[in-house]
Amino acid sequence: MSPQQLPQNKKYLALALLALAQFVVVLDASIVNVALPSIGRDLNFSQDDLSWVVNSYTLFFGGFLLLGGRMADLLGRRRLFVAGLVLFALASLAGGLATSPGTLIAARAVQGLGAALLSPAALSLVTVIFAEGAERNKALGVWGAVAGSGGAAGVLLGGVLTEYAGWEWVLFVNVPIGIAAAIAATRLLPESRNEGARNFDIAGAVSVTAGLSLLVYTLVDANDAGWTSGQTLLLGAVAVALLAAFVAVELRSRAPLVPFSIFRRRTITATNIVGLLVAMALFSMFFFVSLYMQLVLGYDALDAGLAYLPLAVGIIVSAGIASGLVTRFGFKPVLVSGLVLTAIGLMWFAQVDVGGDYVSDILFPSLVAAVGLGFAFVPMTIAAVSGVEPHETGLASGLINTSQQVGGALGLAILASIANSRTDELMQAANGAQSALPSALTEGFQLAFIVGAGFAVVGAILAATLISSKESRGHAEAAQRGDVAPASAPA
Repeated sequence: MSPQQLPQNKKYLALALLALAQFVVVLDASIVNVALPSIGRDLNFSQDDLSWVVNSYTLFFGGFLLLGGRMADLLGRRRLFVAGLVLFALASLAGGLATSPGTLIAARAVQGLGAALLSPAALSLVTVIFAEGAERNKALGVWGAVAGSGGAAGVLLGGVLTEYAGWEWVLFVNVPIGIAAAIAATRLLPESRNEGARNFDIAGAVSVTAGLSLLVYTLVDANDAGWTSGQTLLLGAVAVALLAAFVAVELRSRAPLVPFSIFRRRTITATNIVGLLVAMALFSMFFFVSLYMQLVLGYDALDAGLAYLPLAVGIIVSAGIASGLVTRFGFKPVLVSGLVLTAIGLMWFAQVDVGGDYVSDILFPSLVAAVGLGFAFVPMTIAAVSGVEPHETGLASGLINTSQQVGGALGLAILASIANSRTDELMQAANGAQSALPSALTEGFQLAFIVGAGFAVVGAILAATLISSKESRGHAEAAQRGDVAPASAPA
């Protein structure tokens, strides 16, 4: 039985399983943020090392995504999905049992590796189980809802678990979910992989994984080391050299890890560029809003988590609406609209005040940003796999996930540097008086939100100019007829 011949009820059970796994992966990137103070106290972390509880996950997730996506195509998508789930669950268990900073950081790194194996395999399975068009749009609407709401839900769940069960449970919660999902996957999901010879491009795999990992490391550590420090410049240069070597290897390889022919498709190339900017604008939003609520408004971990509930619900609702709009109007206008709404939401957040209140400073801009996020993530994911040949679904999934992870790391590094610089400047002007700190922090956050809105505006402009309107309309027309949409044309 081919994947697209699965019974309809089984298809949606499979979607629920795949979406749950992706939800946990996205959630885990943010769930520990609220727990960091408790982790630092219990395990005697230094302040400089504490950020690596988050960064080690990001580093391995972003660094191995492209490799994970291509391995899914070659070795089997269900096989990689199950392997990633098991690795993720075991690393979560080890992290919850950790008694030292080094052990926890290592466990989080292995968690990131597991996520990099399962995430592109999961998206790839969605694309082969659901036929391109209205059916896949609905499925990717669900996918976008869980992927977009995972960050907000992570902060909420992290606050609840930290408050009532202890920080260990932000990791332990993954164990039963991961093991149960792995068992269900072997019974529910079809195996899917490329037919014929499966030559593996070792040189390409090593160079791109090393290059991406080093690039993400350089970005996440740039604020501590300094953007113009010798370390940042040297590591950045080495990362670029490794990625250049990867390109050279791929151009000569008979069986490349990443066939560059995929980038001849205008929409796929443009969507990955826009995906980078979407992540730069949005991933940091959760970070700064959390800091504003806790450091300026004085919310505790639980209150900060609950404050994100409307944002998570808004993303879920708007993502469902977005999938229908893509079927009717195409992915391009919905994506552009989402980015414009995202920019408006971030500019509203830029008006936060030292004496702000929840409704005007958090709730209303959160709802606007939620609609923007849902309207951006769903059409972006649809466009990223639109017209892709079955043997390249893992590659396309790995590419869009990599764009988002690198964009998130880059955006957070840039915006944190901007916010910290503004805060430090104001604190120096106030001679370090602690009474000036809330105001200094707020102005730093305001500036970061403004720049984040700028990223969203640039993304909207590029989406409007680079993504093919013809392909977008063709996708909508085919979806409305119930046909399979045509493959993306080369640029």
